[in-house]
Amino acid sequence: MGITRSTTRRRFLSTLAVSAAALPAAASCGRALGGGPKRTSTLRYQGWTGQVLLPELAQDLGYLGEVELKWIGNTISGPQDVQTTATGQIEFGGAFNGASVKLQESGAPLTSVIGYYGTDLKNYNGFFVPADSPIRGPRDLIGKKIGMNTLGGHAQAVLDLYLRRNGLSRDDVRKVEALAVPPVSLEQSLRQGQIDVAALSGIFQDKAIAAGGIRRVFRDYDFLGAFTAGSYVFRDDFIERNPGTVRAFTAGVAKAIEWSRATPREEVIARQAKILTARGRNENADALRYWKSWGVAGKGGLMTDREFTTWSRWLEDVGQIHEVKVEPKELYSNEFNPYANGGSPR
Repeated sequence: MGITRSTTRRRFLSTLAVSAAALPAAASCGRALGGGPKRTSTLRYQGWTGQVLLPELAQDLGYLGEVELKWIGNTISGPQDVQTTATGQIEFGGAFNGASVKLQESGAPLTSVIGYYGTDLKNYNGFFVPADSPIRGPRDLIGKKIGMNTLGGHAQAVLDLYLRRNGLSRDDVRKVEALAVPPVSLEQSLRQGQIDVAALSGIFQDKAIAAGGIRRVFRDYDFLGAFTAGSYVFRDDFIERNPGTVRAFTAGVAKAIEWSRATPREEVIARQAKILTARGRNENADALRYWKSWGVAGKGGLMTDREFTTWSRWLEDVGQIHEVKVEPKELYSNEFNPYANGGSPR
């Protein structure tokens, strides 16, 4: 990595060390900050309420080998998840690639190792309104409230690109109000009129469509096509100390992605429901029946430059980063993926 990148990362680590001193002992004892054993096959992570993650599926399928997942709680957003990875409180986290790029541009010592969700014809981020809403196009969104799972994530980036590509000025874009609403509450908030538009994806989108009374205004697939939108990241120092663990994790998740493609949908859903019920977190598995696809574009979660540069350019355009300094090759690596260079898992 370049001198600028290395220097920025050292500064970032110094900031983390100061911040960690103020954290409770239980939260700040992550290996990445210098405590604990040098090598491990146990990966701490955060989950999502009512959802099954690909690593959880991989573990249930027996694809992770000796790697053990240790759930420490649920995250509130992708950006929070990768930030928690950066501070060493968990070993891996997942988020929209734009959120990871922003953190990496600030010097966070993170590398994406595998894509885990994306956009295709079955799984996309759609912006929905009540069926009788007067909202039909981009200019109708001025002055409206748009609910989404988190700010600074996939939905907000897609919304901004949609508005800008359809000719709205910066001032007009600022008048479109993005609001963070928990995914499980988005549909209800839309139907109760608390928000004008809901950015829905995955099982929550399919559940809302099945209930009727809403229609889509636009979706990311319409102008971005199929692409992997989010990836799992590890800290660089963790990768350096535990390359075998990272390789086993990545291979297991890659196999789980391809297992999902090759397996009848009903079986994939049943497997997820079994996992969710067995973990005993008092969750409702009903929404899982709407699962269709992870939306991952590359085989086994392989990633491409475009899936990062699209968002780094956007971040620069909107002023969230001053200048793009980090090359794509420093943001992600397919090195640990068994499908790289035409390979396949054993």
